[in-house]
Amino acid sequence: MYQPKFTDINDNHYHLQQVKYIILPQNLFSHDLRHFNVSPKSSAFRSYRQDFFYYVLPSIVGLVAITSANLIDGFFVGNTIGTDALAAITLMIPYFTLLIAIAIMLAIGGAVSVGKAIGEKDPKTANAIFSQSLIAAVVINTLLALGSLAFNDLLFEILNISAQVAVLAREYFDVIRWVFILQLTTMVLYYFVRADGHPILATCALVIGAALNIILDAWFIVYLEFGLAGAAYATAIAQVIQFLVLSRYFFSKKRTLKFELQQRNWKLLLNSAYNGISEFINEISVGIIFFILNTLMIMRLGVDGVAAFTLVNYFIFLSVMLSYGLADALHIVVSQNFGARHLNRVKSFLSIAILSTICLGIIIVALLVFWPETVLSWFTNEQDQEISRVSMQLLPLLLPLFLINGTNIVLTCYLTAIHKPKPSALIAINRSLLFPAVFLIAFYYMLPSWHLLPAAISDLSFIVALPLAEWCTFLLAAYFCYQYRPTKLKVNQTSV
Repeated sequence: MYQPKFTDINDNHYHLQQVKYIILPQNLFSHDLRHFNVSPKSSAFRSYRQDFFYYVLPSIVGLVAITSANLIDGFFVGNTIGTDALAAITLMIPYFTLLIAIAIMLAIGGAVSVGKAIGEKDPKTANAIFSQSLIAAVVINTLLALGSLAFNDLLFEILNISAQVAVLAREYFDVIRWVFILQLTTMVLYYFVRADGHPILATCALVIGAALNIILDAWFIVYLEFGLAGAAYATAIAQVIQFLVLSRYFFSKKRTLKFELQQRNWKLLLNSAYNGISEFINEISVGIIFFILNTLMIMRLGVDGVAAFTLVNYFIFLSVMLSYGLADALHIVVSQNFGARHLNRVKSFLSIAILSTICLGIIIVALLVFWPETVLSWFTNEQDQEISRVSMQLLPLLLPLFLINGTNIVLTCYLTAIHKPKPSALIAINRSLLFPAVFLIAFYYMLPSWHLLPAAISDLSFIVALPLAEWCTFLLAAYFCYQYRPTKLKVNQTSV
């Protein structure tokens, strides 16, 4: 089990397992290139709202499955092992985000590039990008697993994993480092399966894997009392089954993408990965911010502070994952409509996604305002009441974040989908790194002396850096999206 990031896209994270998925509706764009048709006169254009929610809903179902699995993981771990176990995993997030960042860059950059190739009726390029992305995922994650094994003690020292939680962290990491090889490769495959018009298969694989992970968590953690190692074993078995379900794609006669082991033009991989650079920046920057946040929490409140933030982070994760269910649905449909020169539909899809994320944020804020004690109690036992108290103090400081983070995700994904990697990357690096890093460090040293907040939460006041970073990001993202609004786009313009 992995406690995901708070600012991105971010997703993901299969509870860290996967974050962000892409779905291509079969009734909107045929998975057979010979029948590709996005003419405004076609039946696919009878209602853009129906089309949008047709392929968003399976994505949301899958992401709800992931989110549910992650929340239930937290329930089992927090209630059975304790919040120290949650803190141990949170302290490892900076390393985990490096792995996720690479996989997301390959998956999103590759899927968007494949979507464009499909729109341009270029199956050869689509196949090459698909194959190279999968090969790269396996090779890179294997090398990183071996590296983490060789330098395990140094890694723990860098991550500030103290003796209080080191045993728990090692227990989990000894298993999960190898699981990530399959897990992240499966995530990359998941993107492409959906991008090739197989949303039902992809969603079934995701739901089966998430459901199995929940059952196995209960078995290994509660019944067999395997501790955090049990959570890792549950993830491993669930990932194997999920990969096997997704593997049916390779035997489908209706698939467009074909895997070819022998590759020559690896420049295609570099180009597609570059288009996913903003997602890479999001992920790796979140790892850096988690490192800063963990360090500041330990300096101010010790490991208990990390555990308290972990509880709140489950709901930030819920917000991010559901937002990506909407935002990542934009990737393929916007990129293909952009390539097919149907800019009015691009505008319509963007408007629906923004409105939906705003509504989502309002719902989550209402949940945390009216029932905070109830939702936080899901992840603690009777011995962790002090952790719950600190989490209750964190909640009001973070509420503004939920109102805008989904919109920021949508706007960044929109820029990526229209092949504007530079402004997308600029937004990503400010949102995930520069704004929160500067604000966290500045507020940590300045806010307590200003006495701007009640004494009861003065030790936590620096956490307002996170919602402030989101709102500053929104101003920047709104500016670029206005500059590249659908009515001003030129399909044949060079990516900038």
